[in-house]
Amino acid sequence: MNIILTGATGMVGEGVLNECLHDPHVIHVLLLIRKSCGMNHPKVKELVVADLMHLDEVTSSLSNIDACLFCLGTTSVGKSEEIYYKVTYELTLYIANILKQLNPGMVFCYISGTGTDSTEKGRISWARTKGKTENDLKKLGFKSVYNFRPGYLQPTPGMKNTLPYYAYISWIYPFLKWVFPGGAGRLSTLGQAMIEVCDVGYEKDTIEVRDIDVLAATRIQRLQNTGK
Repeated sequence: MNIILTGATGMVGEGVLNECLHDPHVIHVLLLIRKSCGMNHPKVKELVVADLMHLDEVTSSLSNIDACLFCLGTTSVGKSEEIYYKVTYELTLYIANILKQLNPGMVFCYISGTGTDSTEKGRISWARTKGKTENDLKKLGFKSVYNFRPGYLQPTPGMKNTLPYYAYISWIYPFLKWVFPGGAGRLSTLGQAMIEVCDVGYEKDTIEVRDIDVLAATRIQRLQNTGK
């Protein structure tokens, strides 16, 4: 697969990219990023664009792609509803529309979140925005759209973009996974699950934590069975 990945300079994007580098079915990864992440790997090429809302001059580099792993996002904490909507909805749909025009057979994977409001009518602003983003992505006509809703994510060791506070809370992950198995998972597992749906597909288009666990286990078994 030839993959385009956004958000590689963030914790989630870096973790998902790490899984792409280790998966033999992923041949090439194009990083669509605002600033270089300094990645030096034979599978990886960076496409640095200062303003991701203006991709007209780089569309020639965005074709012949099989799947998009859209890991770009922001927290709603400390942001106005207008700013959060612009980054979460408008930017996502802008990039997705361009990719759809250039790659009509593409699979699109979107990192959403637990608690997303698919009705778009709830009281929580960020949940409505995420829900609208999920819903409108499915209307674009991609080969498939998968909306991933991870909960707490245990970061992958050794990654440079892990948020600092995880150094103080990572110890609690085994307890969280035991008490709330549907609310916590590993970032490595998320990456494996995203690659699996791009490669093989899945029966659901809304991917919750338990689905992520199943898909990741299937991915690991698939690679073992093929000797890779």
